[in-house]
Amino acid sequence: MRSGMIAQKVGMTRVFGDDGRHVPVTVLKLEKNQVVAQRTTDRDGYTALQVGAGFAKAKNTSRAMRGHFAIAKVEPKRKLHEFRVSADNLIDVGAELTADHFVSGQHVDVSGTSIGKGFAGAMKRHNFKGLRATHGVSISHRSHGSTGQCQDPGKVFKGKKMAGHMGDVRVTTQNLEIVRTDVERGLLLIKGSVPGSKGGWVLIRDAIKKALPESVPFPGAFRLGEEETPKAADTETEAPAEEVVVEAAEETVTEAPAADNTKKDDA
Repeated sequence: MRSGMIAQKVGMTRVFGDDGRHVPVTVLKLEKNQVVAQRTTDRDGYTALQVGAGFAKAKNTSRAMRGHFAIAKVEPKRKLHEFRVSADNLIDVGAELTADHFVSGQHVDVSGTSIGKGFAGAMKRHNFKGLRATHGVSISHRSHGSTGQCQDPGKVFKGKKMAGHMGDVRVTTQNLEIVRTDVERGLLLIKGSVPGSKGGWVLIRDAIKKALPESVPFPGAFRLGEEETPKAADTETEAPAEEVVVEAAEETVTEAPAADNTKKDDA
C-alpha cells in the first residue's frame, strides 16, 4: 500500500489522444506535497505517512503546529492528511512527492467535499418520482408523500428520505483514470467526475478495486528537500577557508621572534 497525495482542483479541459479523439479531463494541481511525519508500529501502533500540501502563513499557524513543522524542517502547510502505508513504503520526512507518483493509465480513488446545493426537495435530492400530474392531486405534484405510519409507532423514523440540505458531504469517486501527468508544473489530468468545486482540496489514492500497473514506482516518486543540498555545498566551501586561516596564524608566530630580537639590539 503506497502513500496518497493532496491536490487542489483547478478546473476542466480536454486533451487529444494519438487517434485524434478528445478526452475531457479534470486538472488537479499539486502544491508541494511533503512528508511531515511518520507513524510506525512500534511507536504509534500503525504505519502511515502524514503528508502536507499548500502554503500557510506562520502568523496564521498555531504555536504547536509551528513546532511540529519545525521538527520536520518544512514550511507550514495548509492541509494535512495521514495515508496508511505498508512498512516497506515509508518515505523519509521532508521528501516532496512529485506528479509522476501516479502514471498514465493508472486508476485512482479521489475523495473530496461535494458542491453544496442548499435546501432541495425530495425529488431533486433523492430522485423521487413525485405524485401524479392528473386528477386527484392539488398543488402537491413534487411532494414526497406520506412520511410516517399510524398511531403506532406515531413518529417519523430517523434517516427518512425527505427534503433537506443537499450536497456538501464527503464523497469518494472510485476508478478514475490518470490520463496525463506534468512533473514540472505539478499537474494531474484525470478522466472522470472529481468531487468538489474549483479550488477545493481532494485526496488521491491508488484504486483499491484495480490492479496497479507495473510501471508504478515504489515506495513512490519523490525528491529530497532543498535544504540538504546547500548544507553540503557550504561544508565544501568552508574547508579551504579554514586552511588559509591556519597558515596565516603560523606566519604570524614565526615573525614574532624577529621583532623581539630587534628590540634587544637597540637596547
